[in-house]
Amino acid sequence: MRLIGLAVILTLSFVLAPLAAGAQPPRTIPRLAVLFPAEAATANYSLAPFQQALRDLGYVEGQTVTVEYRYGHGKTEHFPVLMAELVRLKPDVMVVGSGVAAQAAKGATQTIPVIFVGAGDPVGNKLVTSFARPGGNVTGLSLAFEDGFAGKWVELLAEAVPRIRRVGFLHDPANLTQYSNVMQIAARRLGLTLRPSEVHEPDQLENAFAALVTDRAEGLIVGPSVLFHAHHRRIVALAAKHQRPAIYGFRIFVDAGGLMSYGVSIPDLWRRSATYVDKILKGAKPANLPVEQPTKFELVINLKTAKTLGLTIPQSILVRADEIIQ
Repeated sequence: MRLIGLAVILTLSFVLAPLAAGAQPPRTIPRLAVLFPAEAATANYSLAPFQQALRDLGYVEGQTVTVEYRYGHGKTEHFPVLMAELVRLKPDVMVVGSGVAAQAAKGATQTIPVIFVGAGDPVGNKLVTSFARPGGNVTGLSLAFEDGFAGKWVELLAEAVPRIRRVGFLHDPANLTQYSNVMQIAARRLGLTLRPSEVHEPDQLENAFAALVTDRAEGLIVGPSVLFHAHHRRIVALAAKHQRPAIYGFRIFVDAGGLMSYGVSIPDLWRRSATYVDKILKGAKPANLPVEQPTKFELVINLKTAKTLGLTIPQSILVRADEIIQ
């Protein structure tokens, strides 16, 4: 009888074990929401380092973490709708590119942790209280276009093209960073005239270039902008069409055929943002995670484009370049 009883118990345990396991709540994995400002075709340039950094930290998409991606296609007016959509998914962490996207995220949620990648002036634009103590649900990695940094674009263009006296400045008023004053100061110091031209939407790009040419701008500075980043190939093509040497804030323009760039490595910022994700998923609060300043700057020169423009880039610039594209 004891043997029969034991057999019955063992049989029931085998039968009921799967039922008990099935009754347990399913194991949940963290969910991330990512808003990339440009289109998917451009995103891989920056998102690949971010995804690799996540894997290095042990987060494998589809296995140990779920990631929901949305793409802004350079249209900042769509960011609030996209952010509201992502908030409804109830992610554990949100990662957004640009200060404009961070503003949309902050407007959409006061509770979900938000990490911005590349905000120009996070304190001035009230994304955070201070760099050391953000104080809310938002933190991340800033750019460095203030405190004279933007003046470097003027200086480098003047050094690369000594003959220029009038410089066009293509800028997007939707960009939250204010750096035109810094550039004006640098231009006056070098005896240059800076001629700004606003672009609100991509259909205005051709007219903006034509206006700068009519205004006798001999060189061009393209300011940082979600819109310009999304349409970088078009802007580079227009600079080539009008035979105007240009300097850009990001190397993606030079990779597309632009003359030169000086600025923060955006892929590096995305890579570093993965550490914020890791810390927050392990319990850290955005309010206590300091905003990081850029640590990697790049001067990239495209000599093939210089040759097409009939320019000889001075050795004084070439020796300082981080990369030269032949």
